[in-house]
Amino acid sequence: WHIYRKWNERFFLECYKAYHEGRAEKDPTENWYKGEIGFFDFYIIPLTKKLKECGVFGVSSDEYLNYAEQNRKEWELRGQEVVAEMVELAHSQIGVPRAPIVAEEED
Repeated sequence: WHIYRKWNERFFLECYKAYHEGRAEKDPTENWYKGEIGFFDFYIIPLTKKLKECGVFGVSSDEYLNYAEQNRKEWELRGQEVVAEMVELAHSQIGVPRAPIVAEEED
């Protein structure tokens, strides 16, 4: 869980910075929680199941699958809280761009 959190946070901050610098179209704060559920369900867990089936890592394959399933469960329980923490961290490290000031037209 701790290793997953570390790399997830780093990737989130990278995506957040890219969005606020105009290098990415999507704001990661909007869908990060659900996106991670999908990442586990459609990529990580199927991959670890395939690794287990082919036995390429021997008994470690069971461990990888168990870690993936445990991390997914933990994310489901705590992920929204984790995202809120990462947003606060991003705001403190990167800041939040201010909306441009639009001058009012004079009559």
